[in-house]
Amino acid sequence: MAKFITARQAAELIPDGAVIGVGGMGLSGFPEEVACAIRDLYKETGHPKNLELHQGSAMGDHGYGNQFVGWEKTRRGEDDPQPAGVRGLSRLGEAGPGLVTKWYGAHVQSAHALNDLAAKGEITGNCLPQGVAVNLWREIAAGRPGLLTKVGLGTFVDPRLEGGRMNEQTQEDVAELVNFAGEEYLFYRSFPLDVALLRGTVADEKGNISFMHEGIINEGLAIASAAHNSGGIVIVQVEYLAKADSLNPKDVKIPGILVDYVVQSTDPMAAWQAEGVYWEPSFSGQIRKPVSAIERYPLDERKVVARRCAMEVEPDSVLNLGVGMSANVGNILAEEGCIDLVTMCSESGMIGGVPCPLPNFGSSYNPEATIEHNASFDIIDGGGLDMTCLGLGECDEEGNINVSKFGRRLIGPGGFIDITNATHKVVFCGTFMGKARLAVHDGRLEIVQEGNVKKFLKHVQQITFAGRYVKPGQKVLYVTERCVFELRDGVMTLTEIAPGVDLEKDILANMDFTPAIAADLKVMDEGLFREEWGGLKKILTKEEQA
Repeated sequence: MAKFITARQAAELIPDGAVIGVGGMGLSGFPEEVACAIRDLYKETGHPKNLELHQGSAMGDHGYGNQFVGWEKTRRGEDDPQPAGVRGLSRLGEAGPGLVTKWYGAHVQSAHALNDLAAKGEITGNCLPQGVAVNLWREIAAGRPGLLTKVGLGTFVDPRLEGGRMNEQTQEDVAELVNFAGEEYLFYRSFPLDVALLRGTVADEKGNISFMHEGIINEGLAIASAAHNSGGIVIVQVEYLAKADSLNPKDVKIPGILVDYVVQSTDPMAAWQAEGVYWEPSFSGQIRKPVSAIERYPLDERKVVARRCAMEVEPDSVLNLGVGMSANVGNILAEEGCIDLVTMCSESGMIGGVPCPLPNFGSSYNPEATIEHNASFDIIDGGGLDMTCLGLGECDEEGNINVSKFGRRLIGPGGFIDITNATHKVVFCGTFMGKARLAVHDGRLEIVQEGNVKKFLKHVQQITFAGRYVKPGQKVLYVTERCVFELRDGVMTLTEIAPGVDLEKDILANMDFTPAIAADLKVMDEGLFREEWGGLKKILTKEEQA
């Protein structure tokens, strides 16, 4: 039966050199109070040290910490807000070098303090696909040797390229290239897990864990199983305690037989549901929020891009939306009255509803169903998505995309590699140039001041999506506010330009390669560039345009 202890006592249980597993997304599922106790203990004693940290998706606040008064300072009666990016796994980075020395994850940008250490080479860093990361826990739990998959072939995690290494100090490849039944695969090896650090909402007296107020049912069950079956320990932070056997058994997401220690948080600010909100009941199913209450964005180039992406949606399809600009597509569907025509989902396990952009990415307003994070990737990896809309950081002449590393700026792929591997239609979106000043009015795009950061390059810095690994029948588009490209038979082909844009001066002159020009090059719908559009439902339902 689980023991009930303090956060400090939990920190003291962690040995030097331990392999640590955490689960969740953003701040959802993150045991903030326990992480702070580990940091404080290390600062005081130098232990635990040399930890090896494994995470799935982003585990931090993406810099949104500057919007809130820190819970630690609140406790001390101070009013000064914390600097950006300190919550989540950044707590462990605040201790400086030595606490964590090895770091594995799918997305590492949001844990700013750890990210800085990795960028300086003070810890080693490997990135792997998010679906692989969260499903590898199940392989470990079941005693299997690892995960065999095609996810990651041709990308930077492929050992023929970078092996997932994110800095020069990292020597280990995250995967091994193998030949199985005459085909190429990547093999991601299992490893023993010493400590699981998890969070739920409620624990009963037997240690059964409910995720009552959690927006995301994360991979906590798989991590707890992996640690328990490796001979390690499972520590779960919760907000509330309940009598034994008082929880609905279907609400128990981690059974008490897997839980060794429970920490009830002592501060009410130690269990944020997401980076931007402590608790939004429409994320966790307690209420359903009116669609009219969902934010409506002003007209600018980002809205134009989101509108154009929304035109690619097919009725009755399953749509995944990524972080950043692509997440705005959900708001466009809501604004245009098309929510009921499509089922939107997030790789976090949210099915239906309206996926949130940052600072609450991974959560959804009014989801129809919430499944485990790793189970969501079973659907994704098997081709269960009809369409995805994801970000465009850099693109090159082979159709490769980089969103994972820009110079010393380490980000990681998140679910990008898994999602693009098997989804039938992949739409990448972003602005055409970085740092450009643009104006959208009267059905046209005006380039007020040209940008100075090219995004369409001869070669991307790191391959997060490999154009040459596009599957037969898979459609790949690249949508910007100035133009639209399609990867046709491996060739980047310009298919549409915005009204008001000059092909030579505004597009081709700002690319490091020359794309093919479609014989039927079209002008983008002028309605995309007007304050009120109202044309999406007609497009999606194939109604005749007025």
